[in-house]
Amino acid sequence: MNTARSAAGLGQAPASTRDFSNSVRSYWDAFQEWRECRKLRSRLNNLTDQELRDIGIARVDIEYVAANRSMDPRGIQT
Repeated sequence: MNTARSAAGLGQAPASTRDFSNSVRSYWDAFQEWRECRKLRSRLNNLTDQELRDIGIARVDIEYVAANRSMDPRGIQT
């Protein structure tokens, strides 16, 4: 498709096409983030209370941990 644009002398895609592509990409990224959050929540819920304590979180923290994967609920900075 880029070859056709270049050959026709059109250059870049129109702004509306780029905006649409960016919107689709944003939605796709948000969907992937939601899926990762859901998988993590499921995995953590399948652990026993002892296993959760071993990794330093309580069962009540699962939702927070799943929603904030980049943050450590124990306050440990790496």
